[in-house]
Amino acid sequence: MNTINRRKFIGATIAGSMAFSLMDTLPARAQKADGKRVGIIGLDTSHSIAFTKALNAAQPDPVYDGYKVVAAYPFGSKDIESSAKRIPGYTEDVKKLGVEITGSIKELLTKVDVVLLETNDGRLHLEQALEVLKSGKKMFIDKPVAASLPDAIAIYEASEKYKIPIFTASSLRYIKGIEAIDKSKVLGADTFSPATLEKTHPDFFWYGIHGVETLYTVMGTGCKSVTRVSTPDTDIVVGIWADGRTGTFRGTRTGKHEYGGTVFTQTGNLILGPYGGYEPLLVDIIKYFKTGSIPVTPQETIEIFAFMEAADESKRQGGKNVTLESVMAKAKKK
Repeated sequence: MNTINRRKFIGATIAGSMAFSLMDTLPARAQKADGKRVGIIGLDTSHSIAFTKALNAAQPDPVYDGYKVVAAYPFGSKDIESSAKRIPGYTEDVKKLGVEITGSIKELLTKVDVVLLETNDGRLHLEQALEVLKSGKKMFIDKPVAASLPDAIAIYEASEKYKIPIFTASSLRYIKGIEAIDKSKVLGADTFSPATLEKTHPDFFWYGIHGVETLYTVMGTGCKSVTRVSTPDTDIVVGIWADGRTGTFRGTRTGKHEYGGTVFTQTGNLILGPYGGYEPLLVDIIKYFKTGSIPVTPQETIEIFAFMEAADESKRQGGKNVTLESVMAKAKKK
C-alpha cells in the first residue's frame, strides 16, 4: 500500500470510528431505525400505554431488540365513552415518552415500519387494518380482532390477499401456569374471566374474549358446538370438541374480577393464574415483527370468534345447542 493510499485508509478508518462513537451517544430515536420504528393506531386503551412504556423505557429489556414506538394516531373509539374519554390523557402520556402524534393513519404509515392496531373499538378494525395491509407493513391487532365474525373473516382474507401475515391475541393467552401444560394430555378445561358487556359489541367480543382465549390456548381448535346459560350476572358456555372433550367458560359481571381456570389432564389437574401482565405478549409481538412468524393461526382466531358468536346464538335461542359450522356459514354469506 503506497503512502497516499495508506493515509486515505487511515483517514477513512478514523472517520468511521468517530461516526460509530457519535452514534453511541445519540438518543435511540435519533439513530437509524433499521426497520424497528413502531406505530400505534388507537390511544383509547391502556394497552397502548403499557406497550409504549415497555418499548420506550430508558433501559428497555434487551428482548425487545431496540423496537421503539415513534408515532401514534389517537383514534380510536368515538362513541364508546369509556374508551373515548381516555384519548386526551393517553395522547399526552405517549408524547412524554417521545412519541409523535399524527393526524391520520396515512401519515402514520410514512413514519413507521410496523404497526400495533390498538383501537379499542373492534368495529373500526376492518377499515383500519385494510389501510395498513395495503401499505405492506406487518401488524398486530389487539383484541377483539373485529366486532363481528364476518369482519374477522374479512380481515384474514385481506391478510392473505396482501400476503402480510397478521395475528391477534389476548394477553391472557400467556396466563401463569400455561407454560407447564402438555397440550397433548389435556382432557378438558374450565376457564373464567370478567365478561362485562358493551352494547356496540357482541357479548363476549368486548371482554369475555379473555377467558375464551385462555380456554382455546389449552384446548386447541376443534370445537363443534356450544350451549350457553345466561343470567344478568353470569354466563356459562359449554363447548363440545370433535374428539369428545368438553371445555367451559364462565364469564362474570359481579364480584372481584379475576382470571384463571382449571385444566384436566391425563396426569392430574393444573391451576391457571394469576394474570401475568402484558410483557409475554409483547415479546411474541416483537418476534413476529422480526420474523413474520405468527404464534396464533388465523384458523384458531376465527374459530374463537365462531365460538363466541355461537354462544350468542345459543342465548338468542334460549340455551339451545348451536354448531360453529352454522354460524360460520351464516357469516360467510354476509
